[in-house]
Amino acid sequence: MRSKPKAVFMAFGTKGDVYPIAAVAAAFACDQEQYQVVFITHSAHENLRVHLRANKVRYRPVSSPPVVSHLEHYGKTELSFSAHKREITQKHRYECTSIIEDIFVDGSVEGDVIAINFFALEGWSLAELFQVHCVVVAPYVVPYSAPSSFERQFRKEHPDLYNHLQEAPTDKVGWKDVIHWMWPLFSEEWGSWRSLDLNLSAFPFTDPVTGLPTFHERLPSPLLLYGFSKEVVECPGYWPSKVRVCGFWSPPWEWQFSCNDCAEISASVSSGSSNKQNKLCSTHLSLQFFIEFPARELPVFIGLSSVGSMGFLRNPRAFLRVLGTALDISGSRFILFSAGYEPLEAAIDSYAKEASSCPEQIQHSNEGVFLFGGRLFCFSGSVPYNWLFPRCAAAIHHGGSGSTAAALQAGVPQVICPFMLDQFYWAERMHWLGVAPEPLRREHLVPDKNEDFYIKEAANILVRALDCSQSSEVKSCALQISNILSNEDGVSEAVRLIKEELRSCS
Repeated sequence: MRSKPKAVFMAFGTKGDVYPIAAVAAAFACDQEQYQVVFITHSAHENLRVHLRANKVRYRPVSSPPVVSHLEHYGKTELSFSAHKREITQKHRYECTSIIEDIFVDGSVEGDVIAINFFALEGWSLAELFQVHCVVVAPYVVPYSAPSSFERQFRKEHPDLYNHLQEAPTDKVGWKDVIHWMWPLFSEEWGSWRSLDLNLSAFPFTDPVTGLPTFHERLPSPLLLYGFSKEVVECPGYWPSKVRVCGFWSPPWEWQFSCNDCAEISASVSSGSSNKQNKLCSTHLSLQFFIEFPARELPVFIGLSSVGSMGFLRNPRAFLRVLGTALDISGSRFILFSAGYEPLEAAIDSYAKEASSCPEQIQHSNEGVFLFGGRLFCFSGSVPYNWLFPRCAAAIHHGGSGSTAAALQAGVPQVICPFMLDQFYWAERMHWLGVAPEPLRREHLVPDKNEDFYIKEAANILVRALDCSQSSEVKSCALQISNILSNEDGVSEAVRLIKEELRSCS
């Protein structure tokens, strides 16, 4: 029997869902050297491996993609997409189970913990199976809410369990926990997997034989850590008793590169080097040149992260036309990050080829493409936002938690166009805080129709939003919030709270 405890961090989703959790895992490993720390995520986040290894965290990938979107299968039948998603889900859960079995093959010991984000709910049931303590670590507010009929149906189908949870003491698992984030665990999607594959009860907190609540024991309310600031998000009193708000979990500067060359360079530089943030590969130096090129105004960042891969960017050419028209109206300069989305990069290449006969409109570079008279720099991959955003006049983005946090910390005005889940919350919240104008509607940034009327309308609305973001009031508000956030260390606070939780359970 081993004596060294293990801490497993499971985080699934896109970079904004995963990287903040990786930062917490690395900090925990550095602080708690007696732990063996493992990080489980998609193989698509392979570039994390070098950074995790440097912090003594073992990287364990699963083959499932970060995003499985119905919109990406536009034109296919509902049945074919459902079958495709079901196949991916089954394989994903099998891989997760195999990895956890391998990690805890010698059993669990006191201090073992599995930390999960909201897209890694497999970890909750696997922690139950292997009798390991489980905590939740999320860089955003819950991105989904229970259906309006959930409580009524739950009370009807599971009256004993409903009463059991309603009567729970404040510090024990109760209805507040269920309705806040645990309700998906009581759906058939999870119940059949729990009972058929894991030999657990179909629903948490019930006996696998009788199906009745486990009256003989009430588990403590699970610790739920949020990786955002209390200065930004209101924390209502109806949240469960064990919710804690830490401050934003910003990954280290060098982690935010997806470029392998930059990862190698940053990993080779000692952590104490004062020149670390100057270690850029030649590819990213072209971006720095564009930013510092003599101009009256700073450039505007535009990045939609995984929005394209999720199927929301159906007409990339129309999107580029909107940007070109907006440049004509405003006289600004834009930096566009394609995030590796192939249809958008193909549209950029198509524009480049069409304009090649007009040298004044486009310049080619091995490190990027300049369109519209050199005023739009199109760039594939990623870049550290905490380096880039302070060098920009504004950040136009989709409202992901990572992009929002980076813009807040940099003190840069934002223009947000939300597409799904918690992006709508962040867009509205940023407007309410005064650091962004009213959120854009999707068709005002990425119209489906490539027709002059829609392109001009979208471009005019985008320019008005940018003008609003450059008002003295918005700029001042963004700087004020940035100054407040500079005093917070969300990662260290998360590590402290996890340690405190494990001590209380020992």
